[in-house]
Amino acid sequence: MLAKRIIPCLDVKDGRVVKGINFVQLRDAGDPVEQARVYDAAGADELVFLDITATHEARQTVMELARAVADQVFIPFTIGGGIRTVEEMRAILRAGADKVAINSAAARAPELITQGAEEFGSQAIVVAIDARRVSNQYSVDSNQLEENSQFTIHNSQFIIPSWEVYVNGGRKPTGLDAIEWAQEAERRGAGEILLTSMDGDGTRAGYDIELTRAVADAVNIPVIASGGAGKLEHFAEALTDGGADAALAASLFHYKQLTIAKVKDYLAEQQIPVRL
Repeated sequence: MLAKRIIPCLDVKDGRVVKGINFVQLRDAGDPVEQARVYDAAGADELVFLDITATHEARQTVMELARAVADQVFIPFTIGGGIRTVEEMRAILRAGADKVAINSAAARAPELITQGAEEFGSQAIVVAIDARRVSNQYSVDSNQLEENSQFTIHNSQFIIPSWEVYVNGGRKPTGLDAIEWAQEAERRGAGEILLTSMDGDGTRAGYDIELTRAVADAVNIPVIASGGAGKLEHFAEALTDGGADAALAASLFHYKQLTIAKVKDYLAEQQIPVRL
């Protein structure tokens, strides 16, 4: 079994690392270049750098900042935020990134995934999906359902879990189903899915295991679980019950509630393969 990855995320706004709850209430969490250097030394498997307001503010990723961060690390590094064209992907990769993450532009023009994969290889294309849970209830005779049914029964109704994709930094719903969109992203050449639960983001209440498992089961490419890490057990749950190949966290590491070493030591104790 391949080693599971632990990935700190640097969400950047106005040149500073920030973190919020449910994509709002942002507060400062440090200098991105210094944070990148620290995480590299601390044993992070990869880093993700996201300019979180680039699409909303209709501008490109802060290239100089991205280049400065890339210069500080010697582990795989993903950059995203406001990327809309193959030319912008090329600039990001030339700035030092190993991968580019696309979200809003991919949802609006899925052919961008294919174009990027053909130009740079699938391994360089990460499709980021920000998903929010939707409740779908239908009347049913519960006696007709098998005991091991995936559906939740409540008041003679069954609830089919589903999640809607949001873009523009979580500001705009798309009507896309997250699982179906992940499958399309894979068909179009994405090499990895960065899956963020908007409901769990910044809450430290745990990853959305149901969402993560649903997407992981639906695709054959690696899935990075994101949104909700709050304690050691959450990482283990995402990487086992959730079926994720990697677990991403931000505030937990930024504010030093947990260290990467402590997370990896715990996972190793649980017989989950990690790079120590």
